[in-house]
Amino acid sequence: MEFRQLHYFVAVVEEGSISAASRRVHIAQPALTRQIRLLEEDLDTRLFDRHARGMRLTVAGQALYEEAQALLDRRTRLRARLASLGQGVIGKVSLGVTVTHLWVPEVAGLLGRYRDRYPQVAFEVFPLLSGPQLERLREGSLDAGILYLDGDGHPGLEARRLQPDHLLLAVPEASSWASAPPANLAELSDADFVWGFRSASPVYYDRVQAHFQRLDFHPRVVQYGADNIAILSMVAAGLGIAILPAASSCHPMPGIRFLRLPELDTCDMPLWFAWRPDNDSPALHNLVELVRETAEG
Repeated sequence: MEFRQLHYFVAVVEEGSISAASRRVHIAQPALTRQIRLLEEDLDTRLFDRHARGMRLTVAGQALYEEAQALLDRRTRLRARLASLGQGVIGKVSLGVTVTHLWVPEVAGLLGRYRDRYPQVAFEVFPLLSGPQLERLREGSLDAGILYLDGDGHPGLEARRLQPDHLLLAVPEASSWASAPPANLAELSDADFVWGFRSASPVYYDRVQAHFQRLDFHPRVVQYGADNIAILSMVAAGLGIAILPAASSCHPMPGIRFLRLPELDTCDMPLWFAWRPDNDSPALHNLVELVRETAEG
């Protein structure tokens, strides 16, 4: 029994005759008659009572008609679903985003544009620091990541620069720095700093340290936070001051004042979009293409 035969069978039932059904399915009457006969032989039962006025369903034929309609409908839905998956218009994309950039308008805008274009694709967004993102990208448990990299030369990954960023100084609103901002980093040599662990984001950590070495600046670190949100919370509590990506200022954090310093403006901290080129997910490929369009636009 083939879907083609079921399609012919349903046409004969609904049209009431071989001649009318042959016009509907666009095959000759003898060929259609033969297909119905083959279907009956395959099922080893009569499907129609044939008489001078036409054809009438047997009890077995009525049962097959009901089942055939359901089977053909499921087949149509399945083909449409598979086609949509192949085109990336349904499915899901797992995306890592650095904690700092969850609230950044450019990142939110990218996700929003993708959602508008592919409303049936679901996002699984994981707030992860760059180090864990790299690990999960390489092991294949993330489709893509928005993170800090030191360029696009990472084995097994492709990357595209998403947006520029620089550094800012974060101080408690109640501190003297908030009312009288420092003119340069040298004024902060005796300040207590809250810092992050290198393992959380090695590329980011090393880039910042290299920038400070060029400036001969050595912050006195007295507290550590697991990520930038934790660091900001500690700054708000008055435990110290911190130097963070400018994107951190997009996060609503009461009790903190963000300050710009010329020496921090010159530290380029670009954000990258990375993915595995061997990931054949059409939904991911559509996201990559949208990132390219955004960068080129």
